Amino acid sequence: MGAVDVLVTSGSGPVECRIALMALVRIIEADCGRRGCAVEVTFGHAPDRHGAKSALISVEGQGANALATEYCGSVKFIFKSPVRPGHKRQNWFVGVKRVDLADASEQTIAASDVRFETLRAGGPGGQHQNTTDSAVRAVHLPSGIVVVARAERSQHRNKAIALQRLAAMLRVLADREVEASKTELFMANKALERGNAAKVFRL
Repeated sequence: MGAVDVLVTSGSGPVECRIALMALVRIIEADCGRRGCAVEVTFGHAPDRHGAKSALISVEGQGANALATEYCGSVKFIFKSPVRPGHKRQNWFVGVKRVDLADASEQTIAASDVRFETLRAGGPGGQHQNTTDSAVRAVHLPSGIVVVARAERSQHRNKAIALQRLAAMLRVLADREVEASKTELFMANKALERGNAAKVFRL
């Protein structure tokens, strides 16, 4: 079964939305662990002390599709701002949507911009777990984005998946520079605040 890939983004939200995004990443990672799914997280840029603005979460396993379906949409977090103590707002939103990495594969990444490293695969998988050194870590040198691909037994295939994930995140970064990204990759804050959150968490 192939991986299911979802984009998690704080869109144009304030710093508190990045805090919520990082919390959601941890929640999804824990949920994957409970369901026996393997998970890989790629951040759109190196997070600062408050977190990243976006993340690509790749989930593989029997329950991957159901898990992704549960989280897709807007996710609402309720907490008092730890960076603005006097701020009255307590509702913060993160957008989650599926992405098709095949759409990102058209983007060409210069071979000189990527450094590949091999590592031993690990994580959930039981008797089907890959135990060879076919897992791949890819570092995009210009942006600093780091991705790991370990689901396939073929190192060549894992390299291809890593490049697709890099391309997807580079597309996210590029789209953020234009107004279209606000509608294509993230539900605008006003739309999110009208409700219909897929999940709600209190921190």
